[in-house]
Amino acid sequence: MDLPHTPSFGLGGRRALVTGASSGIGLACAAALARSGAAVTLCARRVDRLSEIQTALQDEGHRADTMALDLNDVEATQAALLERAPFDVLLNAAGMARHAPTVETTTDDFDAVMGLNLRAAYFLTQAVGARLIQEQKPGSLINISSQMGHVGGQDRAVYCASKHAIEGMTKAMAIEWGPQQIRVNTICPTFVLTDLTRSTFDDPDKRAWINEKIKLGRPAEVEDITGAAVYLASDASAMVTGTSLLIDGGWTAG
Repeated sequence: MDLPHTPSFGLGGRRALVTGASSGIGLACAAALARSGAAVTLCARRVDRLSEIQTALQDEGHRADTMALDLNDVEATQAALLERAPFDVLLNAAGMARHAPTVETTTDDFDAVMGLNLRAAYFLTQAVGARLIQEQKPGSLINISSQMGHVGGQDRAVYCASKHAIEGMTKAMAIEWGPQQIRVNTICPTFVLTDLTRSTFDDPDKRAWINEKIKLGRPAEVEDITGAAVYLASDASAMVTGTSLLIDGGWTAG
């Protein structure tokens, strides 16, 4: 008998743009996409750091180059993307947080968080999608969102607002670009143990709160996110668009 064909998780022949690639989730996903066969363009502001990562990936036999960009500069980002062939995959891991009680939120905090997490993400996704449409190519566009795009969190009103907005943006873009076979999805991690979150985990009360909310009893590591990135970038997720893949250890289930 003929058994059903299993779609490939391989990314050979595809070009992937990874933003926020100098550390944390972005770095881990860039390595995962490269190891799955994609030619990866590493994007961030820290040029020296990107060069180190590029060399490390090339030493493993993978294809990688770099592109130094400040995503808050929408015009420069759009111009840079116009100079390159369209990317088959976007993995946008650039983001920031400024946590504070709602009554202490400043306009600077609001503008900084919304500027990078929403405005920059919107126009980056727009630019990558527009190039694919121009060249009549399919693609997979992935934004790193958060479990906080589905629930609320104390001292996180602005951050939650930015991530809830990303979820709505994703659904709208997926509907619009579906006929062009351009898929748009988000990955929504729980708290991930990185250098940037180290201070949170060093606080015993915050660490206890996190471990209680995460039903698997531990925070995520960056490696926990990479499988989802490869899946959404590949043909294995060919029927997946306009949705979010929660990697939250059961946080939102409760």
